[in-house]
Amino acid sequence: MTTSLGTSDLSIFPLALGGNTFGWTSDEATSRDVLDAFAAGGGNLVDTADVYSAWAPGNEGGESESVIGRWMADRKNRADVVVATKVSQHPQFSGLSASNIAAAAEASLGRLATDHIDLYYAHFDDENTPLEETVAAFDALVTAGKVRHVGISNFSAERVSEWVGIARRNGFAAPVALQPHYNLVHRSAFERDLAPAAEVNELAVLPYFGLASGFLTGKYRTQADLAQSNRGDGAKAYLNAEGLGVVDALGTIADARGSAVATVALAWLLSRPTVAAPIASARTVEQLPALLAVADLTLTSEELALLDEASASF
Repeated sequence: MTTSLGTSDLSIFPLALGGNTFGWTSDEATSRDVLDAFAAGGGNLVDTADVYSAWAPGNEGGESESVIGRWMADRKNRADVVVATKVSQHPQFSGLSASNIAAAAEASLGRLATDHIDLYYAHFDDENTPLEETVAAFDALVTAGKVRHVGISNFSAERVSEWVGIARRNGFAAPVALQPHYNLVHRSAFERDLAPAAEVNELAVLPYFGLASGFLTGKYRTQADLAQSNRGDGAKAYLNAEGLGVVDALGTIADARGSAVATVALAWLLSRPTVAAPIASARTVEQLPALLAVADLTLTSEELALLDEASASF
């Protein structure tokens, strides 16, 4: 099962594998096993960023890209992998000036051991750089053949529309994808502002934090559960009556369908207008089947209504 990525010529599996754990909570051997299992399960879009994982002790950024690059080189499967990475947050390549984008892209290409990036995102907005300069710099990479398609992440709806307008007025490569924070317990900001912008500008949406730092897998139900993993702190904000109500609704559907809670949460995202594929990370191979199973689970209107009601306050 594949789907088209917006207006691009990319065909993707309806789940993107997040690469933020590679070289951080997943060592290289485990990361390769996860990547192998993802590919064997039909997956092809791997999402990373040049900053992953500069926050970890001893890391400087680019570790995830390097793991993916070595894996593709060893497997000789570059043509089968859709590589998405991002610029603006690496400690050595901060911001979205034209010179920084060009230098960061070269560094990412080197770590990924490839001559092109399939989908290159502006990771975070840079209000210190004129947007016209940023858009032109991305277009230059597309013109040079170093980037196939442009994406935008963590931009406001207003800035997304401004970017698209600049691209269209100047004949620059227009973005094809939008990567926002969106899930069952983080809905309103996306649905109110960004969803309409994505629709009118024909952007494929690939939400990150699709499982709310693991909260929507159902494994965090008490304060003690938060100590189970490095991502527990990210789930802490949802550990309240409303959040647990969403998990309970997911569990009801999961039990009835013989599915994992995580699969149902991702299937809800995949049902949303404009969403092409949610992004989810797997620290181990054992976590991957529940993610890949989203391709085979279509929720009924009654199930969607139950989840919509449970998550309405978010």
